[in-house]
Amino acid sequence: MPLGPAPSGSLSDVLIGRRSELALLRAVIADRPSLALVEGEAGIGKSRLVAELLAAPEQAGTRRLVGQCEQLQEPLPLSPLLDAFRQAADELTPSRPDNPVVGALAPLLPEIAAYLPPPLPPLPDQRAERHRVFRAALALLDHLSPLVLVLEDVHWADGGTHDFLAFLAAHQPRDVAVICTVRTGSGLLPIREAFARSPSGPARTLTLAPLSLPEVEELARSILRAELPRTFAAPLYEKTGGIPFVVEEVLRTLLERLPAGDIPGRPDVLADLAVPTVLRDVVLQRLSALDDPSQEILGAAAVIGMTPDDRVLAEVSDHSPPEVARALAKAQAVGLLHEEDGRSRFRHALARQIVYESVAVSGRRWLHLRTARALESGAEPRPVARLAHHFRHAGRTADFVGNAEAAADTALSHGNEATAARFLLQALEIGELPLEVRVRLAVKLGRAAVDGLAHAEAVPLLERLLATEPLPAPLRGELRFALGRLLRQQGQARAGYLQIERAIDDLGERPELLGRALAVLAAPETVVDRHMSEHAARCDEAERAARRSGDPGVDIAVRIARACLLLEQGDPDSWRLIDGLLADDRLRAAPREHARACLNWAQAALHLGRLDRAESLLAEGRRVAGEAGYLRVAEVVELVSASVDRAAGRWDGLAARVRRLGADSAAFAAASLDSRLLRGALLTATGPAEQAVECLREVIAIAERVGAVWPLIPARMTLSRLLLTLDDPAGAAEHAMAALGRARAKGNWVWAAESVLCLVDALEGGDGNEELVAELRAGVEGADAPLALAALLTAEAVLARAADPVRAELLLDRARAVSREAGLRYEEALAGERLGRWRCERGAADGGPPLEEALRAYGAMGADRDIARICRVMRRGGVPIPYPWRGGRPSHGQTLSSREREVALLAAAGKTNQEIADALFLSRRTVESHVASVLRKLGLPSRKELRTFPVA
Repeated sequence: MPLGPAPSGSLSDVLIGRRSELALLRAVIADRPSLALVEGEAGIGKSRLVAELLAAPEQAGTRRLVGQCEQLQEPLPLSPLLDAFRQAADELTPSRPDNPVVGALAPLLPEIAAYLPPPLPPLPDQRAERHRVFRAALALLDHLSPLVLVLEDVHWADGGTHDFLAFLAAHQPRDVAVICTVRTGSGLLPIREAFARSPSGPARTLTLAPLSLPEVEELARSILRAELPRTFAAPLYEKTGGIPFVVEEVLRTLLERLPAGDIPGRPDVLADLAVPTVLRDVVLQRLSALDDPSQEILGAAAVIGMTPDDRVLAEVSDHSPPEVARALAKAQAVGLLHEEDGRSRFRHALARQIVYESVAVSGRRWLHLRTARALESGAEPRPVARLAHHFRHAGRTADFVGNAEAAADTALSHGNEATAARFLLQALEIGELPLEVRVRLAVKLGRAAVDGLAHAEAVPLLERLLATEPLPAPLRGELRFALGRLLRQQGQARAGYLQIERAIDDLGERPELLGRALAVLAAPETVVDRHMSEHAARCDEAERAARRSGDPGVDIAVRIARACLLLEQGDPDSWRLIDGLLADDRLRAAPREHARACLNWAQAALHLGRLDRAESLLAEGRRVAGEAGYLRVAEVVELVSASVDRAAGRWDGLAARVRRLGADSAAFAAASLDSRLLRGALLTATGPAEQAVECLREVIAIAERVGAVWPLIPARMTLSRLLLTLDDPAGAAEHAMAALGRARAKGNWVWAAESVLCLVDALEGGDGNEELVAELRAGVEGADAPLALAALLTAEAVLARAADPVRAELLLDRARAVSREAGLRYEEALAGERLGRWRCERGAADGGPPLEEALRAYGAMGADRDIARICRVMRRGGVPIPYPWRGGRPSHGQTLSSREREVALLAAAGKTNQEIADALFLSRRTVESHVASVLRKLGLPSRKELRTFPVA
């Protein structure tokens, strides 16, 4: 909730959380006389909260004085109070205090002495003099009231200031509110009892807690101006402990290295983060406040972990338990530790890192070894993960590798492939491993890295091992299979497919692995240059291998592959297979297989236009993955969800989600290309067109390079459709022909249908269209594929239009009905727009309703490019354009963006689009898009009318 300017130095101009605390402070200053203590650890946001309170619009007329206590070796007497009074010159100019006792302050405040009564003669008793100064300060506060007095960091105040505050609490002026900020863990605050016994009522105490994970996410989002995936927010929260100052310093450090928009997609930068200098200085200053034994014990604690065990800490540090307890208490008092669940824990990961790095390297190695030995002597089961960590940093290679492998095995047994892959990768970094150990670890890595998302790290290790070592055929086949799967998940479709093909000959003696490898090769949507008949043959081989293995899991995997193969071709029998598998207890007993199958089928259903089945399969896949904690498919779940929403016309907020997906997909490159296709498809409808062209060309180039048939075909088809709207039929025909060639090479006409339609549109009246559409009709006959059927009907309508316009419109209306029945809102709107345009062009009176219906649909989706185009069609056809249209997105009326206003003013002055583009450093097509948007918002038929329309 933005309440005013942020304090100087803050990265965020928005206060996150603290709503109840802010409301309580508002109540305090509204109910004068009143006292409030705002307490919390360093960096928790005490000053920020008070600053937001005073910056709020409703406090604009409130007189306030702010004094700051300084961390000095010898605090100056009454320093914060005098600091506050120095700010009162403007208030004292029109009305000087009459009470002569205020003159006791004149020698202490030469800056404002001219506004005060004359100085008083000194008193011989120092205590009496101090009492007179206190009375003078009280009288001055009363004179300046109504007033809010804020004293910051009172834990650093001198004794005189504490005494004055106690005096103030007992004699508080009627119209003064006092707010003090104080750091917890600073020992007993002398004023607490006085504030509790104040005649005006006890002070209200606000204790600020660290931010929650959602609040840290919101704070980071406000700083980076970007959506934050949980994969970044969670480690940021863990790293900073939810302390706002630490969060800001971490992000400040990252912003020095990376653009703000890149940071959310790079959670890895948090792991290797250099500690912010300001934070390091703060922590080291607190550490230096401890005596030498306490520093030694805290250094050992940092080596042991975030929450060191007291027994282990005593053994490692070689100090007695009472000494350890005293040291931890001192560290907690200075804010380096805090209590959590009855144990001492480092305040945040960065505090531990700073203390850890303060220990000399040789000392750290020795402490790691002592920690490992202490852990070994503890109770079973052996903490192999912690032992691996400590032995590794102690430089004990053999002990490290053995425990790392054991830790990986334990992680795999619990389904935590990411952790297993991390330990195995660390173990494989050891150069002097025996060959049999290296191979054994590599095989385990191959199994773990697929689901552990350690693709980039594992691939070169497996490639090197396969290239340099003479391995037995079964092991070589298993490693090739693992490498192929990793390459595919890295987005290297062709390379991965070829590796798995090479593995087949080596897996003859291992039918369980052979069946799974052949099932992967049966998937048609991943790779170019393999015909559907080849995929079907691989599926048949997989079934034979599954029977030979006798493994029910392999049988399930092959049946899933068979269902996918049939579904991608629109075979209605695929649904029978899928429903049978969904009811199979063996699939339900394997939640990861279950989740993957549902998501793969959902994507295939989207390829067909079976939105109903895609949504139900997505829902089941999301549920199963969530219950199983299957993190690897999280990005795929979100990608499929976004794709379903695009198909269903639910576009509100979709562009931001798709941009976030593009940033998130670094860990799962295979999903990255699909998310870019989705972004390009959205830009095709919403604009700018040049961005859509660039995005789609990039998808096509990458897909051609890596040999990924999907999304190569739809990317070319989408670009073809876009180029048609940009009056580039030759370019549209080129991409449609290329997409059609790929679909023909696969032997799947369901994938070819929309490309055929684009080609027919681009080559309207050209030779061969009749034969092409007939070929398509034969190819999709009997298929359960609404997208292909609607495209076929539309292509047939285009061919029929010249000879029989009425029949053409009937075919087109059927295509629109097919899309409507399937829930494909955007395709339905495109068909409606085409139908209305055709009717208007032949002079029929019923062209308006389908155009208006399509306009409403485009408006609801925010398809600005389509809105601009259909409005031109409606103007040419004499169809009224409703602004605003009910049920659609509200019209902006005459409200233009700043850029649109610039373009409109230049267009009104008679500048051409190219001249405007040169003046504003934009592309010509961007200017065209802005001009169309201006005309639409202002409801003008052409740019000529801009010359007489007030756009300024």
